[in-house]
Amino acid sequence: MSQNALIEQIESEQLQSHIPEFRVGDTLKVHSKIIEGSKERVQAITGTVVARKGYGLSETFTLYRIAYGAAMDRVYPLHSPRLVKIEVMRKGKVKKAKLNHIRGAFGKKAKVKELLGAKKTKKAAVVETKQAPQSQEPKETQEGKDTQDNNS
Repeated sequence: MSQNALIEQIESEQLQSHIPEFRVGDTLKVHSKIIEGSKERVQAITGTVVARKGYGLSETFTLYRIAYGAAMDRVYPLHSPRLVKIEVMRKGKVKKAKLNHIRGAFGKKAKVKELLGAKKTKKAAVVETKQAPQSQEPKETQEGKDTQDNNS
């Protein structure tokens, strides 16, 4: 076995599988383990994804957050064992791969428009198609009974 194949095999074993699909501009809630001495706790941070770079085991993303008047950037390794859970709160509509212009901006300048996804409409369409046949079947049986009653 070559050295590159061995490295790829070790890296593939360490890749996380619970990572949702997200892009730059999305608002995420990241739950990460924090170890303080012998104690361990989970802390959740909500922020906007400003950058995403790398691939494979070394892939990272940068979360930008303004809290209590102070702005902060936090870089997370995507496949870190300290990440407990990543939730996508809302999808963002952006035209750039890196949102460096948001840093230092407050108020409306720092906002990212929400992407109205097609997935929501697809789910609604599936629900409507399932409900339509159920509501039509009782009507047909009632009409059939009515015609039988009228014929007798």
